[in-house]
Parts: sequence; C-alpha cells; structure tokens
Amino acid sequence: MMLYITYGTVDYLAKLVKAHNDKRLRLMANNDTAVLFHETDGASIFNVPKRYEVLESTGNLLHGKFAVVNNIPVSYEGRPLYEKRFSDRALLLEKQRGITAIRVLRPEKSDTYIILTLWENEQFFKAWQDSLAGIEQQHTFPRPSYITTYSSIDIED
Repeated sequence: MMLYITYGTVDYLAKLVKAHNDKRLRLMANNDTAVLFHETDGASIFNVPKRYEVLESTGNLLHGKFAVVNNIPVSYEGRPLYEKRFSDRALLLEKQRGITAIRVLRPEKSDTYIILTLWENEQFFKAWQDSLAGIEQQHTFPRPSYITTYSSIDIED
C-alpha cells in the first residue's frame, strides 16, 4: 500500500477530489496550505506526489477531523531500528482515546518518515500530548522532527 501526498490551495485540491470521487482521497488544511492524501495499491492521480510506503496501518483515513503529521528525519543506517520503534509506538498509540487512524510511512525519496495520525478532534490530540509531558524523549535523529497539523475540509458540491 502506498500513500501519496500533494499540497496546494483548497480550491484546486477540492477540484481533484470532485474529479476523482471514486478514489480514497482525504482533503485537509491549516492556515498555510491544504493537503491531499491518496492511499492506494495503484498509481497516484497526482502529477508530482510525495510518495510513501505504508509500513503500519490502522483505522480509516476518511474518519477523524484533525490530522497530525509528525515528520521524523532518519539516517539511512538508522532505518531498521527506527522502523521497529515507529511500529511499536503506533501499536501503543492506537489505544488512545479519540484516535481514528494511524499510518507509519517510509519515504521513497527522502530521509523523513511520517507518522500520520487522525483524531476525532484536536482536543483528543492535545489531551494525549499533555499526557506525555515530563516523559524524556530520545533525540538521536539527524535533524529535529517537527509536527504539522491539519483540519478536515468539507467540500461543497
């Protein structure tokens, strides 16, 4: 299974969703940009997508109103160890209240893995994040990881 990601304006990406309503597409946005996720066993409909292999998957990407994209750079040598660690964390995370979907994604052409989580709403994510306060995090990545958040977009016909 592959997950493809593209970015653009809400209007442009909404047109793609309408034109391909037979595909598994999820449109979301934040104050800066819109993002469109396409999960498939086949080819992407995007012209120039970011391509990721799905390593772990739970839930449905079409559910949940709030998405968290955790971008984690991993050195080539560290990939096997971190893939195991990401998979183990995903299994723990799926038990959290309010989580609707998780994808652990291996990049095809970069060193930045993604852990994509979808939540019923932002409050469930914040409650989980607050529960981690005081837990020491390991920072052995080549660069700092970062989080981007998005909210669901309703497309009008």
